Amino acid sequence: MGHAGMAATAVRYLRSAGTRTAVGPVEALPRPELRCVAEDERAPVDPGEFRRVLGNFATGVTVITAPATDGWTAPAGFACQSFSSLSLDPPLVVFMVGRASTTWPRIARAGVFCVNVLASHQGALCRGFAVSGGDKFAGVDHEPAPFSGAPRLTGATAWIDCAIHAVHTGGDHLIVVGRVRALGTRDDEEPPLLFHRGRFV
Repeated sequence: MGHAGMAATAVRYLRSAGTRTAVGPVEALPRPELRCVAEDERAPVDPGEFRRVLGNFATGVTVITAPATDGWTAPAGFACQSFSSLSLDPPLVVFMVGRASTTWPRIARAGVFCVNVLASHQGALCRGFAVSGGDKFAGVDHEPAPFSGAPRLTGATAWIDCAIHAVHTGGDHLIVVGRVRALGTRDDEEPPLLFHRGRFV
């Protein structure tokens, strides 16, 4: 499926979310015509070198979760490093997800999600959510987030409960903007889990 087809699919998922999206149906935003990148437009950057250099930027680690929908008995979730705050007024956050992700369609159908900012002791939990397939929530303590009903993972250092606000295309990823509806932190001050140069630090 081409870039335009993937973008249209993402919008259809959002429109089909129905009453679970408190912000209503999400319309496609104006964007330039999507087309294949010509050979003379490609930057001469080796993918391995790209990963190596960008790995020098330390990131926090989150697990993005969504409630079960469409007959699924288990909720959805995946480990995500590409998360950031975006806007204070209105309160928006953003995360990136690969176009080939099998979890993203379930989050899009739900129309809501919860960002769980992992604490320093939750490296094994992160690895569990980084694999594809299986019940990632087996043996994982959680409770429903107050707005979305998405799993709020026990022990996470912070959580941000959101409705999907917009979806944009970004190369081989989708850029998902969430409108924050509720959020909170743990009472203690355990540091967050960090990822740097291919490992937890």
